[in-house]
Amino acid sequence: MTQKTILLIASALGALSVMIGAFGAHALSSLLQASNRVDTFETAVKYQMYHTLALLAVGLLLFRVEHPALQVAAWAFFIGILIFSGSLYTLCLTGITWLGAITPIGGTALIVGWAALFYAILKTL
Repeated sequence: MTQKTILLIASALGALSVMIGAFGAHALSSLLQASNRVDTFETAVKYQMYHTLALLAVGLLLFRVEHPALQVAAWAFFIGILIFSGSLYTLCLTGITWLGAITPIGGTALIVGWAALFYAILKTL
């Protein structure tokens, strides 16, 4: 993934975080309350935003250093957001509970992203 691609994805995911959060707080409020999934939805939005900022940091760090682990971090954060937050959004909107079983795969990807970022910083700065 190029630095520009990383920064563009982070920018798009940041905007989506805000839009999805606002949509959940307003248009989906009664649905989320009725299904008792407000906390789950909020967790999905928070983790999307936190890891979008981490992805942005990786893109910005690439201005200063290059290390293959930064590519691993970028992909892991992106995949982790898609799987972790995506599975929780889908669970909230559809009630398909087995999706909760794949959420930890996304969480593991997010952890890999942080570990790869740690390793790249350790080896380059």
